[in-house]
Amino acid sequence: MPKLKTHKATAKRVKITGSGKLVRERAFGNHMLSKKSKSRKRNINTPAAVTGKTAKNLKRALGV
Repeated sequence: MPKLKTHKATAKRVKITGSGKLVRERAFGNHMLSKKSKSRKRNINTPAAVTGKTAKNLKRALGV
């Protein structure tokens, strides 16, 4: 069977941890930040884990 190519757009957005979990950045943190509360902005700044069927599809796109 041929090698699987990495989907580069996915690779730029999702990172794989040492234990094999997928981590992504959260949305809504780029502009119009003055109306968002400090706690909301702090939460946006933390990475989020990807789970379930989405994680399975992303791993296939990454060739893992």
